[in-house]
Amino acid sequence: MGNSIGIVILAAGKGTRMKTDTPKALAMCAGKPLVDYVVDAAIKFAKNSSLKAEIGVVVGHRKDLLENWWNTHSMKSSMKIAWQKEQNGTADALKACFNDLPQFWTYDYTLVACADTPLITESEFNKLFQMMKENPDLVGVAATFETEVPTGYGRIIEGGKGFKIVEEKDADENQRKIKEVNSAFYVLKTSHVKSVLGQISNKNKSGEFYLTDLFQHEYSVKSVKFKSETPFLGINTLAQLAQVDQLTRDKAVQKLMIDGVRFLNPTQVYIESDVEIGVGSVIYPGCTIMGKTKIGTGVLVESNCFIKNSSISENAEILAGSYLEGAVVLDNATIGPMARLRPGTEIGPDAKIGNFVEVKKSKLGRGAKVSHLSYIGDAEIGENSNIGCGFITCNYDGANKHKTKIGSNTFIGSDCQVIAPIEIGNDAFIAAGSTITKSIPDGAFGIGRSPQVIKEGAAKKFLKTKKT
Repeated sequence: MGNSIGIVILAAGKGTRMKTDTPKALAMCAGKPLVDYVVDAAIKFAKNSSLKAEIGVVVGHRKDLLENWWNTHSMKSSMKIAWQKEQNGTADALKACFNDLPQFWTYDYTLVACADTPLITESEFNKLFQMMKENPDLVGVAATFETEVPTGYGRIIEGGKGFKIVEEKDADENQRKIKEVNSAFYVLKTSHVKSVLGQISNKNKSGEFYLTDLFQHEYSVKSVKFKSETPFLGINTLAQLAQVDQLTRDKAVQKLMIDGVRFLNPTQVYIESDVEIGVGSVIYPGCTIMGKTKIGTGVLVESNCFIKNSSISENAEILAGSYLEGAVVLDNATIGPMARLRPGTEIGPDAKIGNFVEVKKSKLGRGAKVSHLSYIGDAEIGENSNIGCGFITCNYDGANKHKTKIGSNTFIGSDCQVIAPIEIGNDAFIAAGSTITKSIPDGAFGIGRSPQVIKEGAAKKFLKTKKT
């Protein structure tokens, strides 16, 4: 029994019915490209089965986009790209893999999977491989299932040593009534692929080279019938993508609840598949949490918050209507309600960002407070400093961004502006209504107001009265 396997993921499809030029394999489902789910399942299967494995992704339509995906993938070292220059069927796609990646001939087994099946898991791969291990005389196994509506699927025709697969276009009336269908997931002995692949003909109603021709009555092959078709659901339309996206996100929410996360209404949240949330956190209805977001233990996220690619540490509070992207919120900090944290922002422990405050590419120290109606951009604010209502860091001069530094234990009154680049020291005090253009040292008092003018009895010149 061999212990090496080449995993071939077929990702050359255009996805014509999805009405997009993007390859179907890169369609986004619950925050990740479809193909990522298949890659993840394949890697887990190979690792947990102690198999020497390599993944070959067969690309075709818009191969440039798939190559960009591959170049930035965290598992790039475990994957290679093969190019099917023309989409002439699944057998032609497998040929493209062996032509471009000849090392795949050296693997004992070949696993073939489809890139547009995000609900697949290592469990399905493992069941197929276990059948091959338990039956060493077999040259191939295929995953099958029964469905009440078999339209579009290849039918399983039992007979001889095993079975054959007849595609719907080539099936006769009786064969089309068969409810056991092909999932297009296979494990094969590579020696069998090598002896048969080159003999497959395209003399069929589609004019394509069918990979299913590796399964014939004269070959020692077997089907593995699964109870549910759900893991093998493929994506051909935007409606199917929406259905599977919902199933994927529901699965993520169910797992999080099992792990100790409370959702006040689990049907009214949008949680993508890579999101991590710690035990004891509470998520209110209407929240959208996306990307590589990590939320710690005991975090409160109130209604209608949007959180993307952010890190939120334990016992922090994200209050209603807040928007976080690429932000870091540390322990016990409070954000919102109605606050916006933009990329590059770090809010320190016990700090507070209040309502209608926007923070961009800035770092706030422990216990710092910006409570109302302010903009903090390209700034550093030290520990326990208190920023009054209506504060603005004037960080942009029309061409370049400039830095503002505010020390610890500093108080800035309401309706102040600081013109960057500028530094305000520790234990400083800035009077309300000031425009500060020069740096202020530690312990200093700063004021930058225009002189107030009072003219007795002059108000009547400015007051307007209604004419009767």
